[in-house]
Amino acid sequence: MKILLADSLPEAAVDRLVAAGDDVVAADHLDGDGLGAALPGVEVLVVRSTPVTAAALDQADDLALIVRAGAGTNTIDCARAAELGIFVCNVPGQNALAVAELTIGLLIAVDRHIATATADLRDGKWNKKAYSQADGLFGRTLGIIGLGDIGIATAARATAFGIDVIAVDKAGRPASVLDRAARAGVRFVDDLDTLLTSSDIVSLHVPGGPETAGMVDAAFLAKMRDGAILLNTARGDVVDEAALIEAMETRGLRAGLDVFADEPGSGTGEFSSPLARHPSVVATHHVGASTEQAQQAVADGTVDTIEAYRNGAVVNWVNMEVEPRCAATLSIRHQDKVGVLAGVLAILRGSDLNVSTMSNKVFAGAKAAVATIDVGGVPSDEILQRIKAHEHVINVSVTLA
Repeated sequence: MKILLADSLPEAAVDRLVAAGDDVVAADHLDGDGLGAALPGVEVLVVRSTPVTAAALDQADDLALIVRAGAGTNTIDCARAAELGIFVCNVPGQNALAVAELTIGLLIAVDRHIATATADLRDGKWNKKAYSQADGLFGRTLGIIGLGDIGIATAARATAFGIDVIAVDKAGRPASVLDRAARAGVRFVDDLDTLLTSSDIVSLHVPGGPETAGMVDAAFLAKMRDGAILLNTARGDVVDEAALIEAMETRGLRAGLDVFADEPGSGTGEFSSPLARHPSVVATHHVGASTEQAQQAVADGTVDTIEAYRNGAVVNWVNMEVEPRCAATLSIRHQDKVGVLAGVLAILRGSDLNVSTMSNKVFAGAKAAVATIDVGGVPSDEILQRIKAHEHVINVSVTLA
């Protein structure tokens, strides 16, 4: 396969792909505009921060798989990729520990004034009295917003400090998440308002996108306790920066931030941010996932995703239809002969019944098989009779969704 690396991967990961016979092209100099011109002939695209726009996707001819070497896919036009039949996959959870470590590091740095104390020492100033005024973390309450891998990893580390960790109780959480949250020491509260008014610290671990953009606004911040700490190692656009500055100025809120709304597009550059300069902020340069351990884990996960695709499986597929459009399910027992399913599909096509999912399993001895076909409409009796009339079909049954 031809694989384009629009952002760099560790050499060992590239070597694995080359050893598998892939044609690997490293082009981490591309920007969003230049990506499209590089896509013709490419079957697999790997990105970290390079935007993948609809315009770029429209220039691709062979592209079948996009792998985001990380968790968030908000820089990829997943909707356009879905329209073009291109798989978009991510590598979730591999950098969770690194981001959780930085989150706790920012919390300690805010509470113990580490950044300003270090700056004073470098300037030759000794001010033990001022820097002895820390609240301490034991017995404090931390509200986690976003109970994914990073949120749970942060909770586990916070409980080790004797911090009481709370999260909003939401219906529909998988049992596996509830079990991990319980083991991490998370206690559930009824709603977001209760979380905000009960927490000394609020930590954000939500994905980017329209649903979360600006969620931390003036109303959100007004419900936090005076002097509370806001931690954001998620996405910069989640926070209304002007509202946060106002809350820090008027109510003594403090913040530990790894992300900002208008970060430079490259790894280095000028950055003028009133929020980053604010004396109540301890900040880093969007480096939450940037540990050697995390980068290697993400790289390995990226190659594993490509290997799975090579072998006919798609893992961590994010632009898949979550609820397939299914009005009825056909169960067709048939002789295991070439062309039976092609004949059935031709009947469905002629009746304008779209197939959403399909599977076929063979009985022992390979004389008969059963096909399960989900269709977007309810088949008429005439259609069922036409399928039953096929010379190699044994029987047909239908279940309405």
